[in-house]
Amino acid sequence: MDEKTESTWLETPDPQLFINNVAKFSDLMMMYRCVIREVQTKLEVLDDEFSVEYKRNPISFIKTRIKKPESIYRKLKKLGYDFTAENIQEHLNDVAGIRVVCAFIDDIYTVANLLANQDDIKVINVKDYIKNPKPNGYRSYHMIVEVPVFFSKGKTPMRAEIQIRTNGMDFWATLEHQLRYKKGIEEMDGYDAISDELMRSAQAVIEMDNEMQNIKNMIGRFHDI
Repeated sequence: MDEKTESTWLETPDPQLFINNVAKFSDLMMMYRCVIREVQTKLEVLDDEFSVEYKRNPISFIKTRIKKPESIYRKLKKLGYDFTAENIQEHLNDVAGIRVVCAFIDDIYTVANLLANQDDIKVINVKDYIKNPKPNGYRSYHMIVEVPVFFSKGKTPMRAEIQIRTNGMDFWATLEHQLRYKKGIEEMDGYDAISDELMRSAQAVIEMDNEMQNIKNMIGRFHDI
């Protein structure tokens, strides 16, 4: 591919043309897959250590995803940037996503702090939707991190979004997304009632998480005696 051809597809706002350039797109997505593996390995190491040292696993499971090209295009357009590889890396922090689901609320902050204290992880931003839930009831702990990834051409800092939540938070968020974001649901009669019910279910999850955390704390106190 000559320089003129590369310049044309990088400057175009057409995501399909970007996708069709297999080599460039595959290279960029490979880099995001690599940062996911880097972060996932760090999380798995921490979980293994807890299993040996404390006889339990703070992490229930880990899910990962790469944002779809269409979503990348729409987000860049919303931010006012052209659909280019450079803009993706510079202006989007959530192309690579890692969801960490924990057993208890305090595990969330333990995992987040242990990650933040690693000397090769740079925390770019934190949003604590557990202490400050979103208006719809959504709760989770979000971190944007930058991690060095070593390729054949050298070290490249890559960013990823980490979402850390309990099993209850993840259950609610997954079903809420399926229910609320069906096409045209906001125009339905009774939408306000649906939102109220979802908020009540979110409150029930909060209460359950708090109760399970209290039981864990009680067991810990009795176990220490």
